[in-house]
Amino acid sequence: MYKGNAKIDGTYFSVGDNVQDKRPFKAHLDVGLVRTTTGNRVFGAMKGASDGGLHVPHSDKRFPGHHVVKAEIVTSKKGKVLDTAKATSSFDPKEHRQHIFGGHVQVYYDTLKAENAQKFNKQFRKWEIALKGQKFEDLYKKVHAAIRANPARPAPKAVANVRKIVKSETGYRIMENSKKKTWLKYVRLTHAERKERIQNKMNIIMQAAAQ
Repeated sequence: MYKGNAKIDGTYFSVGDNVQDKRPFKAHLDVGLVRTTTGNRVFGAMKGASDGGLHVPHSDKRFPGHHVVKAEIVTSKKGKVLDTAKATSSFDPKEHRQHIFGGHVQVYYDTLKAENAQKFNKQFRKWEIALKGQKFEDLYKKVHAAIRANPARPAPKAVANVRKIVKSETGYRIMENSKKKTWLKYVRLTHAERKERIQNKMNIIMQAAAQ
């Protein structure tokens, strides 16, 4: 009944404005400890949920593209306030749309690729393989279309992560996983093992003293 927003252009959209026989599913944004600054990604997630068909009460004040012009104060030469204009705000849907489709990331992507190849390979090497020469906007549109065609979340694939002990010594073990990655794992000693370790140290000291 509520299919969501079919035209993603950065403008305000809410299914709650067009209530039909049954009310849409209503949800409220819980930001938790996230800073509610304008353009924060948490509001991007909220916009996606709203465009997807959920009724999330909101406004466009925290979306990218919303700008506030501070009040202008006119003073005389002596510093006396003559006139005070009220602060005004404006919202640019085109700027918001650019953020939805990764336009701001595309600008940084192209700039970094042209100016710093080493840093680009470190940050966007896998992205360059995924993009296959296309723009971020083209990829985002395909992702949106795929989600609308089948919104069900696929079940995560079971990954067999086999861990085995390569070497075991008193107090530590050398572990290895299925990808041949090794790491050191410390093991808490038992009371008997601690006594044995102390006795071994004492034997070494006594042997050295005897010599």
